[in-house]
Amino acid sequence: MSGYLLEARNVTKLFPAAGKKKVHAVSDVSLQIREGETLGLVGESGCGKSTLGRLLIRLLAPTSGEVRFRGENITALKDSDFRRIRKEMQLVFQDPYASLDPRMTVRDLVAEPIETWRLCGSREEVTDRVRELLRAVNVPEEFLYRYPHQFSGGQRQRIGIARAIAADPSFIVCDEPVSALDVSVQNQILNLLRDLKTSRKLTYLFISHDLSVVRYLADRVCIMFLGKICEIGDTEEIYTRPRHPYTRFLLDAVPVPDPSVRGKEIRLLKGEPPSPADPPTGCRFRTRCPRATEKCAASEPELRYIGGVQAACYYAEEGPA
Repeated sequence: MSGYLLEARNVTKLFPAAGKKKVHAVSDVSLQIREGETLGLVGESGCGKSTLGRLLIRLLAPTSGEVRFRGENITALKDSDFRRIRKEMQLVFQDPYASLDPRMTVRDLVAEPIETWRLCGSREEVTDRVRELLRAVNVPEEFLYRYPHQFSGGQRQRIGIARAIAADPSFIVCDEPVSALDVSVQNQILNLLRDLKTSRKLTYLFISHDLSVVRYLADRVCIMFLGKICEIGDTEEIYTRPRHPYTRFLLDAVPVPDPSVRGKEIRLLKGEPPSPADPPTGCRFRTRCPRATEKCAASEPELRYIGGVQAACYYAEEGPA
């Protein structure tokens, strides 16, 4: 046993593209998630966050590399052998409406994983279990036989969370679960996720492009750019002393409510992200980095410890770019 709940070791995922090209969705990613923690995964759209999340719970098979859950290589398991692990891994989707079958009632939606894993004996026991789960996510029991279209976005996401925890998992990938919700509703869902993490001893991978949301929930933060990890470390260390230039740009883009700060120049990334089907040589961020040199083009920097974080930058010890 490694001491981690989940580990990714040199995981790569390539998708076919036009001609003979391949889309480098995830490239040689290694990370560890401790039991009981929340790891925030942050980056621009298209950087590979959701693909990595699905690789970790084997909804996608990696092109190379391996994923270990409680020390066991789950990428090497046959489907029949992986079935005993499947219920320990669940996913909360970004769009709660699209993820819920509109033809099923709340009772049947939440009951489906309970019935699949035969966690209760009779139909009455299943329904009682569904009522308990709805109480856990603060959905009134009288909504048991309503359909998804009869709920607000926040209520639908609560139902999606109830479905995700129905089989008593230990690890949940939250794939931008609040990005489609109003700000006031976002706070309610984030508080719910925090409460469930404590009461049910859950471990989260929390995917988001919103650094302010991740700071509220995550114990550690992982920054991705174009399929690679740029920086990873404890949340407060990342937010107060970012080492990688890309992390600094992301933090500069977070809105600040302080009136005294408004009007000051905000540093913005120049240009468009490179194509994942034709990534740059060397450091993948170099075409947008103000600090890039010939060394950055010649070879790819490895993740290395700098203070309390790991960063993949040759000039990470220097001050802000």
